Amino acid sequence: MSNTLTKNIETFLGCDSEYESARAVLFGAPFDSTTSFRPGTRFASRAMRGDSFGLETYSPYQDKDLTDISVFDGGDLELCFGDTQKALAQIEEFAAGILEDGKLPVMIGGEHLVTLGAVRAAVKKHPDLHILHFDAHADLREEYLGAALSHATVLHRCWDLVGDGKIFQFGIRSGDRSEFLWGRQHVSTHKFNFEGLEKAITSLEGKPVYVTIDLDVLDPSVFPGTGTPEPGGVSFLQLLHAVLALKGLHVVGCDVNELSPVYDQSGVSTAVACKILRELLLTVVPASDEKEEIK
Repeated sequence: MSNTLTKNIETFLGCDSEYESARAVLFGAPFDSTTSFRPGTRFASRAMRGDSFGLETYSPYQDKDLTDISVFDGGDLELCFGDTQKALAQIEEFAAGILEDGKLPVMIGGEHLVTLGAVRAAVKKHPDLHILHFDAHADLREEYLGAALSHATVLHRCWDLVGDGKIFQFGIRSGDRSEFLWGRQHVSTHKFNFEGLEKAITSLEGKPVYVTIDLDVLDPSVFPGTGTPEPGGVSFLQLLHAVLALKGLHVVGCDVNELSPVYDQSGVSTAVACKILRELLLTVVPASDEKEEIK
């Protein structure tokens, strides 16, 4: 795979390492064809790359710098908007190549359904995969408007792959009644905030974990630039502390998704998304001088 990837002209801040030496590969999945309310997440990765240069590479929260880690920005995938199955297959193939090369895939959505493509790749390499899910929405519907593949069904489709007791959801405050009833039997859902996260992380130690962050877990007052804003969300600092708590977990893949920059002309939502991504990278990607390998 490494022979097919070349450095991009525009990269996310500090993610300009060569592919061969990188510990992680960042890439965009600009797909929003199943969005049920307000589309626009296909523009997130482009906006985040451009606006990321308004940040510093240094994180005072962690006393780390993006220059301490090696991340290659693989650019945006050219996804098929007219064929959801094909788009997911493209994401899966790309993520699988990254995993095969012993690197960590880090994806920028796109709508939340893009997570399914990356999880398909991760579970093939790590059959005991567990999922940490931060979101306003349960995303556990069996189908939505007759479609089994939707941003409203993505975690149910992930459950199809990993099974009972391996999905931990936090911040959930919206969903159909049937989703919550079904979820009680099959996943661990923590409503409204991150209460119980520390216990969940302890139970996940040593296990392969995929982390998916739907940014609408944030309150719309903090993050209005999303397709399905839900009042009553967490604060930026609450999400930040949840991300920092991931340190030490065996994270084998991760993503941030559901930024729709067009709905926040101030640019604040994009800035928030960039900062969360910076902190996520610094938390889950080993420093360049660390001997630990991503397996």
